[in-house]
Amino acid sequence: MISIGTIGLIKGITTFDPTKGARLATYAARCVENEILMHFRAGRKSAQDVSLSDYIDTGTDGAPLALMDVVSEDVDLLEQVAGRESVEQLRRAVDRCLTDQERLVIRLRYGLDTETPLRQREVAERTGISRSYVSRIEKRALKKLRAALE
Repeated sequence: MISIGTIGLIKGITTFDPTKGARLATYAARCVENEILMHFRAGRKSAQDVSLSDYIDTGTDGAPLALMDVVSEDVDLLEQVAGRESVEQLRRAVDRCLTDQERLVIRLRYGLDTETPLRQREVAERTGISRSYVSRIEKRALKKLRAALE
């Protein structure tokens, strides 16, 4: 934990901008906290990884049965149509109830408008804001979208 916190402190010091009006101690403390949280999230994410080539059972003929063998690509036409309608409804809600900055972050993060979804780090680099600020904007925008779609 100490080394992860130290990494956060180093990042905080190197990215600190005194012209933005924040105190160094406040900014650095937030960076340390974010770094520790990202460490825990990364560990939790990788703990649930499953490979499609993992064997899950033995078939009736004695051959090993992989998860890839069980997963199929059959998609019902009704589900496709419902999915398209949901996407259109979501796009209208994004345009209707989000600010320009929230709209940009959501479009980049989730790949709306035929772009591939980007990670928070990539969105932060493209928009010129910090990853933690991208996270806060995304959380606020998703809350607005949930309310609009309910």
